[in-house]
Amino acid sequence: MYIADLHIHSRFSRATSRDLDAAQLDLWARRKGISLVGTGDFTHPAWCEELKEMLEETDGGVYRLRREHVLECEAQADEPRFVISGEISSIYKKNGKTRKVHSLILLPTLEAAHALSQRLEKIGNIHSDGRPILGLDCRDLLEITLDTCPQAIYIPAHIWTPHFSVFGAFSGFDSLEECFGDMTKYVRAVETGLSSDPTMNWRVSALDGLTLVSNSDAHSPAKLGREANLIEGEIAYDTLRNAILTGEGFGGTIEFFPEEGKYHLDGHRKCGVCMEPTESAAHDNKCPVCSKAMTIGVLHRVEELADREAGIRPEGAKPFESLIPLQEVIGAAISASPEGKRVQEMCFNLRKVLGGEMQILRTCALADIEAAAGFAVAEGIRRMRKGEVMLQGGFDGEYGKISLFAPGELAIMEGQMAFEGLLPEKSDTKKKTSKSGVKAQKKTDEEEPKENITPGLNNEQRMAVESEEAHLAIVAGPGTGKTKTLVERIVHLIENGAKPSEITAVTFTNQAAKEMRTRLEERLGGKKAIRGMTIGTFHAICHSLLNKKLLLGETQMHEVVREILSAAESKMSPAAFCGKISAVKNGQTLEMVGLKPELFDAYCAKLAEMNARDLDDLLLDALEMDFSGKRMFTHLLVDEYQDINAVQRKLVLHFGKNGKTLFVIGDADQSIYGFRGADAGCFDALRRELPDMKCIRLKENYRCTPQIVRAAVQVIANNPGEERVLHANRADGKNVRIAAGGSAFSEAVFIAKEIVRMTGGMDMLEARAAEETRAFSEIAVLARTRRQLDLIESCLRHEDIPCVICGRENYLESDTVRGAVAFFRSLLDLEDNVSLRTALRLVFGCTEAEAEAACAACRNKDLDEVLSDMSEGMGNASLWARTALEFLPRVQKEKPAKLLEKWSKLFGDDPEIKKLQSAAAFEGSMEAFLQSLVLGEEADIRRASGKEYASGSVHLMTLHASKGLEFPVVFLAGVDAGTLPMERMGEILQIEEERRLFFVGITRARDELILTHTGTPSGFLQELPRDVEWGNIPARKREEKVEQISFF
Repeated sequence: MYIADLHIHSRFSRATSRDLDAAQLDLWARRKGISLVGTGDFTHPAWCEELKEMLEETDGGVYRLRREHVLECEAQADEPRFVISGEISSIYKKNGKTRKVHSLILLPTLEAAHALSQRLEKIGNIHSDGRPILGLDCRDLLEITLDTCPQAIYIPAHIWTPHFSVFGAFSGFDSLEECFGDMTKYVRAVETGLSSDPTMNWRVSALDGLTLVSNSDAHSPAKLGREANLIEGEIAYDTLRNAILTGEGFGGTIEFFPEEGKYHLDGHRKCGVCMEPTESAAHDNKCPVCSKAMTIGVLHRVEELADREAGIRPEGAKPFESLIPLQEVIGAAISASPEGKRVQEMCFNLRKVLGGEMQILRTCALADIEAAAGFAVAEGIRRMRKGEVMLQGGFDGEYGKISLFAPGELAIMEGQMAFEGLLPEKSDTKKKTSKSGVKAQKKTDEEEPKENITPGLNNEQRMAVESEEAHLAIVAGPGTGKTKTLVERIVHLIENGAKPSEITAVTFTNQAAKEMRTRLEERLGGKKAIRGMTIGTFHAICHSLLNKKLLLGETQMHEVVREILSAAESKMSPAAFCGKISAVKNGQTLEMVGLKPELFDAYCAKLAEMNARDLDDLLLDALEMDFSGKRMFTHLLVDEYQDINAVQRKLVLHFGKNGKTLFVIGDADQSIYGFRGADAGCFDALRRELPDMKCIRLKENYRCTPQIVRAAVQVIANNPGEERVLHANRADGKNVRIAAGGSAFSEAVFIAKEIVRMTGGMDMLEARAAEETRAFSEIAVLARTRRQLDLIESCLRHEDIPCVICGRENYLESDTVRGAVAFFRSLLDLEDNVSLRTALRLVFGCTEAEAEAACAACRNKDLDEVLSDMSEGMGNASLWARTALEFLPRVQKEKPAKLLEKWSKLFGDDPEIKKLQSAAAFEGSMEAFLQSLVLGEEADIRRASGKEYASGSVHLMTLHASKGLEFPVVFLAGVDAGTLPMERMGEILQIEEERRLFFVGITRARDELILTHTGTPSGFLQELPRDVEWGNIPARKREEKVEQISFF
């Protein structure tokens, strides 16, 4: 009996490894112990030509690799054979519904493949991808296939996959007959796919009598054999065909644990809800937490079509084995990443000693495994063979977990494990440092120094957390666990006697403050444990400390200065005037900014008259306060220290003047707010103020792949300063990619299409291996300016990709939005005459006289009484009064998005108000929403664009707004000369800060980084390492339509 893996892909399919050639497939088949491998992608002309050159036909209608191409293999194994195979993707409409189905086809010869490809080429494009997409009914595809080659084997592929299969929940059928009609009798086998196993398929009696085959659908050579088939007899095409079509000689399958799939169970990841199908059905398939629809998993779809109870084995059902890949077993046994160097070397040595991986996993004596690899590996394989595994099903895009060992169990076994014979010699693992400071040695996330006392911290993090120094500065490079270190520092303070009320943590954004609170609550056991602790931005903390005055946001400031500029007959814009005011309050002189003293004095006098302050006043007024009696600053911690301005640096010293400890953390190489007064030399300046300050550097990056770390460090090394050292602690990943487009439009289309591909959308991109398929929420698109994102958003909307846009956008400056915001602000603060005047003027069209009368009427009176009196006989102000009467009872009870929805019904649909409404959906109250518009940083203001999806949304933001965030996949768009670095007419190019901004963008990516540009590429791209992959964005066809063709 031999092992056959019949469904794979070549490197000519999208999102596959470039190592997928015949020689590598032959090598990995021997490493795995697989005797027959599908070639994949027989429709692709270039791949077929390569197969003709590299393969030779043997007796029996199968092929083998020509001897001159055979690579040396450490495992002793017979040479594998190849069978011609390929996958066809069909998108077509049937019975009023769009269908997306994949088909696996096996053929006896390359000549038969050529003949079928010629037929299919008349129907659609088979050249662009190894798995072509055709607008062809599967019934017709089956008939064309058998008409062209009667010996062909046709198998519906991965039949339960939600989006692209014959039974798929989103675009499949409820029966084979519905799909294939009169050709159903020629369907004699189905492929169960990674997300189901035979026991699940046995529940559908319609599948009785069909052969259930399993294959890896591998997109890289190392993934061969994840699932496979057992065939009796000689390795020949006729033997294979007979086994699959009749079941005679078909010995069963080797299976993946289906629970590990991302969509095995039902659930709603956002709410942490995961359910079995019967549970979700009881909840009407809706999340019990938020009442939104849950994502329905594969098991649920099986339940829908099942007509048997679980546990019934049909007559004639074939046996199967469930295996875990060898590298995952070893990784679990030694607590290391399966992709890491240690595990890979152990796999290599085990194959050399014991043979192919299938033999090791299935039949090798446990005593031999223990002798070669130690007790834990042998025990892991024993448990796998017996099915003694712990299963946690995946749901809503989150992978399931298959565990061989319970937490802490390995520590008990530690004394019995003996890996020395397989681990590399110490001399082979000497650390080598490149010029840019990235060490060649890689660690896995699971490895922790043995001397670590605080769980989960490395040495430098522990020193920072447990230091008893009064003044401590932590220089934390990107991905080095800055937030974790900050949180653990607070935990350490509390565990050593500090009261929560004695601790103040200053964050850069409101979102960061929320995240810190959440982490501390989880770490310390609930909200009560941190009651009294102060966590927030400088502005939020100062706002809570100062006596109450009307706080003017940007829009309100513009209204105030508009009157001042008009009275002075100045042509300066309100925005320019406000910018000059802020610059003066942050230390520049009137002469430096070009502002007349009388205008500045008039502004200050107006604020005094109104008993108001602006955002700069919040900080300046706090500097005048006496905090000597306040215990809240006993322990002061400041996040993102590199991006605070001069006034905020003074506040840090002022807050901590009488405290016990000061702990600041940040990274000078991520200082990107120089235009607001931030200074990359801030740590040196603080050391001059506090000579006893101790500095600790965090250098272990746990976020990014080594490729991304190398790119980042090599770029930032071009800035002045000492050598940058950042150690990559993850296994190798994908190379950084650079894609050049001919226009901003082609760039935007490329990004949209790539996201569709990554998320498995219309482009059928399960061409990415199933475990690599991304959720929308795992992807971010960054750009230097907000304007660059507008076109990208449009293209994402065109592809129906949901996205969230972060940052202050132009819609906030529109009259309709300013008027609506002012209206609700005036309802919440009766003394805010600035907002009331704005609303009366912009929304209700009141004259100055009418606005003044309304403001006068509201002074020192009950608002309900005033509104009732004004609802008639006061011109346009009466319309305001009636509207206010309608919203006043609701404004503090209803959610802001609902209030704005009502506003739209009253005043008509407006696209800018729609954007405001989508932004409001992220806040729970109108008061919180309006405060975020005033005090929030770029990352604090978000709006949704497009439909809501269970898998989340793609994030669009500027590079500045991305600070402090991270995503598995990052597109950095518009890396063009003149844009990044930004060059503005009449301004000095800030090349070092722009490079820091590029550095920040690069290090937002965890797994994949794609840089795009149009026109002249940025000089920063030339600073990247040589291993980046350069490519061109394909010219976009005018019409990208898949036509449905009928032949019968």
